[in-house]
Amino acid sequence: MSDQKSGQKSGQKTRTNLVHGGTRRSQYGEVSEAIFLTQGFVYETAAQAEGRFEALGEDEFIYARYGNPTVRMFEERIALLEGAEDAFATASGMAAVNAALVAPLKAGDHVVASRALFGSCEYILSEILVRFGVEVDFVDGTDLSAWKAAIRPDTKLVFFEALSNPTLEVIDIRGVSELAHAVGALVVVDNVFATPIFQRSLELGADVIVYSATKHIDGQGRVLGGVVLGRRDFIRKTLEPYLKHTGGAMSPFNAWVLLKGLETLDLRCRAQAENADKVARALVGHEKVAAVLYPGLPDHPQHNLALAQMEKPGTMVSFEIRGGKEAAFRFLDALEVVVISNNLGDAKSIITHPATTTHQRLSDEKKAALGITPGLVRLSLGIEDGEDILADVMRALEMA
Repeated sequence: MSDQKSGQKSGQKTRTNLVHGGTRRSQYGEVSEAIFLTQGFVYETAAQAEGRFEALGEDEFIYARYGNPTVRMFEERIALLEGAEDAFATASGMAAVNAALVAPLKAGDHVVASRALFGSCEYILSEILVRFGVEVDFVDGTDLSAWKAAIRPDTKLVFFEALSNPTLEVIDIRGVSELAHAVGALVVVDNVFATPIFQRSLELGADVIVYSATKHIDGQGRVLGGVVLGRRDFIRKTLEPYLKHTGGAMSPFNAWVLLKGLETLDLRCRAQAENADKVARALVGHEKVAAVLYPGLPDHPQHNLALAQMEKPGTMVSFEIRGGKEAAFRFLDALEVVVISNNLGDAKSIITHPATTTHQRLSDEKKAALGITPGLVRLSLGIEDGEDILADVMRALEMA
């Protein structure tokens, strides 16, 4: 590995950093980032090995579970994008969520979380953490007074999705962060739906940001990955020991794929957001649609907050089809351009029925409380021509 490093200039714009940030070049001067598919590293002497195990220097590695040059490129590039001091990449988005929640907590600690969460996130909080003696309270994340009532002097951590899955509730990050910081609690935000392009949650007061890199960051349905970002002390002293010893490391190959994804992230997200806006506005008032959930619409309950926090309202639209599950299934089956899958953030437009897929494990009562009705579908807009997507959706609605 040579000392050729690029993309660390603070004055560069987002798209430039997404192409060049964190790049390390070998002595061969390759254009595309190298994939270091190795689980271990060779030392010139026994003393050098001893020294690395005592304290790693910059650009030094000892084992792929602890770090890898390709993975480090990905960590540095996304940290540069997010404005974070450091980052640690993981094997999946849920590995990142698990580490961010478990690493800083112990038995007897208190957590407050938004009730509107992805099913696996809710499972970690309500099943795993509780099993090990952590007390967890869930609140209506859109209600600051509910956060204020639930946060206690001994609260250690708060967790929420900045833009909730699948009902697209918008959380007041600055407001919740101020309440949490008043008692010294850590603020952990899942920023997947908001994307690192359209929302800088650290600037709004969050301490730790979590991404499923499987989503927009890859954006082409190829690999799993996750990343946790925050202050260097948290990443290296709290998170890294937990991940090093529990094995949630990212594959170097996956890191390389995600580096390629970052190069086009800004371009893709903007095209997806444009399509989301087009489809959402066309759905308003359609006779087959009972409700449209999209923060860019003026009637969204947190529309003004979304405009204040986000550059654009995101790439997702959820809407309720009249006629319940049967009508929703007829609609899904009639689509030709949009594909049925439980992933999101892809270059391809993807749709799912949350009540029977991503949130299936929730009780009917909990689904009803969260607004996950039998007719609700979640549409992740891709980068296809917006007119083609819209025509496909409108034609399928007639079949519903």
